[in-house]
Amino acid sequence: MKIKAQCSLDALPICPVYTTLEAIGGRWKPLILWFLLERTKRFSELRKDIPDATQKMLTQQLREMERAGLVHRTVYAEVPPRVEYCLTPIGKSLRTVLDEMSAWGRKQERNPARRVVPMTGGKRVS
Repeated sequence: MKIKAQCSLDALPICPVYTTLEAIGGRWKPLILWFLLERTKRFSELRKDIPDATQKMLTQQLREMERAGLVHRTVYAEVPPRVEYCLTPIGKSLRTVLDEMSAWGRKQERNPARRVVPMTGGKRVS
């Protein structure tokens, strides 16, 4: 028998859901992770993948995920400078979480009674 973890307000710092949200919570983090699951990407590629994210916000979320150990950043000493991002093993371990989020989203898209408003201004992100 599985015992469900309790997530009371007093226990939030040790609640597993809260811990996960601390790592991947944010408007753009799940999408950044989703696109990095495909392959290593340059910053400009991520900007094209997620056009509604500002450069400042994309940079901020990438830095937060780098500090959390989810993303690795490689800077090449070239002119112009080239920066690439890839997932660390910890970042890759989120694949099942993101796959489940994707499956849930697909079901909601087919649900005529859904109340979820697209956050991309109507643009479809696949």
